[in-house]
Amino acid sequence: MAENERNDETDKSPAPPPGEGYRYRIDREHPIGGEMSDVLRGIFVRLRLPWLLRHYSQTPVLAIFSFLNGVLSIGIMSVLAVITGSPFIFPSLGPTAFLFFYTPTAPTASPRNTICGHLIGVLAGYFALVVTGLTNAGPALATGVTWPRVIAAALSLGLTAGLMVLLKVPHPPAGATTLIISLGILTHFSQLVILMAAVVLLTVQAFVINRLAGIDYPLWSPRQASASGAAASSASTMRLRS
Repeated sequence: MAENERNDETDKSPAPPPGEGYRYRIDREHPIGGEMSDVLRGIFVRLRLPWLLRHYSQTPVLAIFSFLNGVLSIGIMSVLAVITGSPFIFPSLGPTAFLFFYTPTAPTASPRNTICGHLIGVLAGYFALVVTGLTNAGPALATGVTWPRVIAAALSLGLTAGLMVLLKVPHPPAGATTLIISLGILTHFSQLVILMAAVVLLTVQAFVINRLAGIDYPLWSPRQASASGAAASSASTMRLRS
């Protein structure tokens, strides 16, 4: 009984400021983990909506916020695509957008990792097309999957994964970007430039929204975790396991 009371007191303790203390926690204020609760709380504070602060950490509210974020993030790119007639929208932007607002202070969501990761994916994908002679072959969905296409897809993903680790800029959605290219969906130089422009625009949007929410979202490189933050994270993990 006494142990349960101590756990209840721990759960009721105020959450640390965004970017401080343990991260990606699952507790009463972060029922699905991640930092989305921190982002939403910061936005409600910024908009001076105190009556909503009582509900910011509830899962349905977070789900609605995630829905609106997805609509806004990809909707902007879709509008640009319609206006310009250019491919400002492509599948790997979706998981990138989710990282930006679910775990914005994670190294994989930093501007450096995002932009460099996608750039590596673009270069690796096009290199694989050149090596296999598929630069003008058309998309695999239309022409069918051949052995050169299999080699291109495997080579592009392997290069992307290896180079991201080597250069210390991991960004998982870049794996989808390189396959979009090596499978022949986007292959022209102008398309690849627009693809990277879309990544930069989405990153700028993430910077603006997270900073407005009071999240210490980096300008370029990931933040270095403090020693106290690491210790708190370890303590939180032990508490959850017990």
